[in-house]
Amino acid sequence: MTVSPRMHVLGHKPPIGSHGGRKMGRKEREKEQLIRTLNNHLNNIHETLQVLNQTAASSLEKVSWNDVIQMGEQVSKKATVVGMLWTGETPEAKAIEENMAEYFNMLQGFVLLSHGSTVGAGPTLSLSIHASVKQVVDSSFKLMMESITLYGSDNKDKEHLMPQYVGAVWEACSALKKTPATNITAIGRAMTQVAVSMKDVLREMKELKPSSSDQNNEASHDDSAKADSEHQEDDNSSLDELGNDLSSEEMKVAQLAIGIVSDMLVVIKELIRTITGLLKHENPDDGGKFVDTLERLLKLCQGIGVQIDELGASLYPPQELSVIKAASVKILSMTDELQKEVESFNSSSEAFIQACNGLRSSLKQMDSEVDCFNTTVLEAKLQNVAISN
Repeated sequence: MTVSPRMHVLGHKPPIGSHGGRKMGRKEREKEQLIRTLNNHLNNIHETLQVLNQTAASSLEKVSWNDVIQMGEQVSKKATVVGMLWTGETPEAKAIEENMAEYFNMLQGFVLLSHGSTVGAGPTLSLSIHASVKQVVDSSFKLMMESITLYGSDNKDKEHLMPQYVGAVWEACSALKKTPATNITAIGRAMTQVAVSMKDVLREMKELKPSSSDQNNEASHDDSAKADSEHQEDDNSSLDELGNDLSSEEMKVAQLAIGIVSDMLVVIKELIRTITGLLKHENPDDGGKFVDTLERLLKLCQGIGVQIDELGASLYPPQELSVIKAASVKILSMTDELQKEVESFNSSSEAFIQACNGLRSSLKQMDSEVDCFNTTVLEAKLQNVAISN
């Protein structure tokens, strides 16, 4: 888990017995003591995190994520108690200090327990767990810092901010329930994110339009005057709009690319459905082989996602046919690897295989169209050279 360097509240170690060269009052001395105490608690948590970073989780006993959620609920209740201290008169320094000690003891237990939950977790699940735990720790730090800042302050309005800090801890603890508890769930969500990005690319692809001249050529002679007028108005408002002037050949390529992305989304949907059905195969005693396979599947999906981005960017005129061709080749290669990895489960889905075959067919069509387009472009260039000569 990534940790912050050692820190001190308000950015400095408070001097003992003095405050800016003048004698401090009782409230000021108590506040300085509270600051020192809080710094000690913060540093203890950071040191715990650093030790855990250097301790292999595999050497620990596996902790259920439900246990972590329940501990998070206890942290949430402690945060409520911290907030309630400020609902009436200003609390005594001793009450704040005792409350602080109880809170950080609970928080440290939460951190230790969460580390045990990473036993058998691959990189993707570990990242999700660490992100959720960090939210709880960070929001707790801010809550306790605000509590100390309020003590001895003349600004009563600041007390109204405490519910916000308490609420942030509640939200962080509640979010633990949404954190994936298994490698399959974590990787499935990461694959879903890849699919979401692909859908964004697909939406942009569908916004590509042929040039107005091509549209006019398709319009009937009787409606040509009306069409010309409408196009002229559109051109005046979006003369330089990108993606609105594809030739008929480029539109064919774009339409085929849309088909490829649509097919790829089906592949990912079936892949997620396939691995979700393999939950019983997630065995901590297999040396991590199953999890390693899942991680490779995710990396392949992410790699295909990068190529889909490349493909989408290359469709804008003038189209980069060489980039489109290269992206198509890479997508095909990674799809073959995807299928090979899934087949290693010995329970691959027929729907997934069909989706892969459909994608291959679309990629083949794309390659054929790009080759024809390349030939047309080359012939046009040769003709221009001949005319010039």
